[in-house]
Amino acid sequence: MNLDKILAISGKPGLYALKVQTRSGFVAESLIDGKKITVGLRSNVSLLSEISIYTVSEEKPLVEVMRNIAIKEDNGPAPSHKEDNATLVAYFAEILPDYDQDRVYPSDIKKVLNWYNMLQAKGMVSKEVPVKEEAPAEEAEATKE
Repeated sequence: MNLDKILAISGKPGLYALKVQTRSGFVAESLIDGKKITVGLRSNVSLLSEISIYTVSEEKPLVEVMRNIAIKEDNGPAPSHKEDNATLVAYFAEILPDYDQDRVYPSDIKKVLNWYNMLQAKGMVSKEVPVKEEAPAEEAEATKE
């Protein structure tokens, strides 16, 4: 699962794929309807790969949380984000048992499940362990020894 070019744009529904960077911002394509929009540099934009969920001991990257959902659901859809809060909190506790209940709100859980279901509908979720692309650095360290 690669979330490096998937964006959440404040004030815009859904998720977007980063297409082209321009001088004044970038062009993004909606994962919902495929429409392209231009986004200025002043917009509040979050890369999904940079988002983390608070746990009691540390912060878990969103990609790990999404992978946990994919494993539980066997790459199928997660429960709808429109379920009642108690159901969603119980489900999220199964996915990430040590999440910080004081700092992760039901609205955050709804957002994560909504994003997961959007990505799952596009075939962009995977229960495979993400492969880190650090082979050149490891080879450089091996040649130093």
